Amino acid sequence: MTRDIAPETAALPARERILRTAHDLFYLEGIRATGIDRVIAESGVTKVTLYRHFPSKNELILAFLKYRHERWMTWFDAALLRHGAQHAGAQALVPALAEWFAHPHYRGCAFINAVAEIGPALPEAVVCARRHKQELAERIAALLPADAPQRELRARALAQAVDGAIVRAASETDPGPALEALAFSVRTLSPSQP
Repeated sequence: MTRDIAPETAALPARERILRTAHDLFYLEGIRATGIDRVIAESGVTKVTLYRHFPSKNELILAFLKYRHERWMTWFDAALLRHGAQHAGAQALVPALAEWFAHPHYRGCAFINAVAEIGPALPEAVVCARRHKQELAERIAALLPADAPQRELRARALAQAVDGAIVRAASETDPGPALEALAFSVRTLSPSQP
């Protein structure tokens, strides 16, 4: 049995409805806590339809991680631009992340959460998380001057500081201290912009 779904969601193809529903539920409530029957009910499809598109929950999880990566990186790139990355470089990291942390549905990093929840049971999820974190470090490296000493090491250190801020902001009621520590890391690790 399915429930009523929003008209804008109902108009989407079944695969897209399933994926968007799984994305929201897996991110907000957890991968293990969200059963396939809940995804079916929330997306308004039948069990046969879900399994036609995603033959197992593991395949749905991996599709969710790919979808989340694409959505998050698109948001991240846009947020960096909104916060002046073209002029401020790595300084744009702090206001961009502050924007995300202030979102009412913020629940940390979907990739960190997935590794903690299901990493040992689904090694492919760990591979997805590694790819996501590598691409994040590459985006951060692009914020640093091309001739910065130890640019890649600085980018990896900043990416690690970003991960720490993400975890801290998710576990505390006030993201301020996490953002303050991240700002310190950015000032320390990013050479002055010309």
